[in-house]
Amino acid sequence: MEKNLKLFDAEYKFMSIVWEHEPVNSTELTRLCQKKLGWKKPTTYSMIKKLSERGIMKNENATVTTLIEREQVQKYEADTLLEKAFGGCVPSFIATFLKGKTLSEKEAQEIKQMIEGAMKK
Repeated sequence: MEKNLKLFDAEYKFMSIVWEHEPVNSTELTRLCQKKLGWKKPTTYSMIKKLSERGIMKNENATVTTLIEREQVQKYEADTLLEKAFGGCVPSFIATFLKGKTLSEKEAQEIKQMIEGAMKK
């Protein structure tokens, strides 16, 4: 399943529409994709078929739903970036991410709590 979580940009944009509106009628989804992505009907139906074959969504009785959550894809992408660009080194990632940024007290506290929650006991 892990490899199925890789979505290309167009697939992610499409999935975002489905996540926002699911369960969504395939005709309505075609209309939304036309409006938001400029896609024609065959493009939308092709994407539904492709992602259904990969086990990412399903289309039953003209109702489209996802089989994975947005957070699963986000975690996969974050893990891939962390490994590829930073060799899995979380401190290097955080140092690069924070370079030139200023955090509010609230943001710093939230991040501190996340780190404490992720620490090995």
